[in-house]
Amino acid sequence: MNKVLITGGAGFVGTALIRKLIRKYKNIEIVSIDNYSSGYKRNHVKSKKVKYFNKDTQTLIPKKFVVDGTKMDYADSFEPDVVFHFGEFSRIVTSFNSFDKCWDYNMQGTKMVLDYCVAKKAKLIYSASSSKFGNDGKDENLSPYAWMKAKMVELIKNYADWFELKYEITYFYNAYGPGQVRTGDYATVIGIFEEQYANGEPLTVVEPGNQSRDFTHINDIVSGVVLAAEKGRQDEYPLGTATSHKIIDVAKMFNHKHIMIPERRGERFYGKAIPSLTYQHLGWSAKIKLEDYIKKIVDAR
Repeated sequence: MNKVLITGGAGFVGTALIRKLIRKYKNIEIVSIDNYSSGYKRNHVKSKKVKYFNKDTQTLIPKKFVVDGTKMDYADSFEPDVVFHFGEFSRIVTSFNSFDKCWDYNMQGTKMVLDYCVAKKAKLIYSASSSKFGNDGKDENLSPYAWMKAKMVELIKNYADWFELKYEITYFYNAYGPGQVRTGDYATVIGIFEEQYANGEPLTVVEPGNQSRDFTHINDIVSGVVLAAEKGRQDEYPLGTATSHKIIDVAKMFNHKHIMIPERRGERFYGKAIPSLTYQHLGWSAKIKLEDYIKKIVDAR
């Protein structure tokens, strides 16, 4: 990889990816576009290899939309080899009350990213939602977010047939780790627990508590997406540990008081990756265990 565009480059995963790419590729040029709805300028990596732009994916201008007088910025005219598309609306529960925003980011915005990739002949690395696999595939209709993400996977595959789009689809299983969002609508489960633990507050466990998730460390996630870009065979790659943890059991790992809060609409009950194809094609497997990560936090207190 020589030139890379990352949507959501100031977010949790995007920032970790930029650091990974800078370490791995000596002469790489990276362009990040982010509207800072969930990303932060404090996440900017200080490097001459990276340029940051405050820009929505809906405003990307592929060549087919260029006419006389069209104003194109640096990101529009950039010619990347690979586009990592992480800049979408990414929360299940809030997608009910923010349907229009979810639609704009995840449908219209992603469609513009696909057109951009086709015009630039760039490979797309897409972060799909693992929620589509729950309940024998029925969970893709649990929320607007899950449904839209599943439909974009269909569109990506059709773009490959219709317009020769090059792509790899990755599925993140509950990314956590340094840099994660710990408060607000975009906070992760582990991030919320860390914040509450640090503040001496009870950990809030959503009822019933025995719903389970496959938690994957951010370092493993970004290693997986880079390998997908390098070695992928135009396929779908789950990035998870193949181990499922009940939320109540995760809370108990902190050896700290917890309380139950009401069940939330759209939440799936079970999630666990089956990353056999990921290992077969990419040689990837998760290295970091959730128990070890939490133990370090508890031991450091």
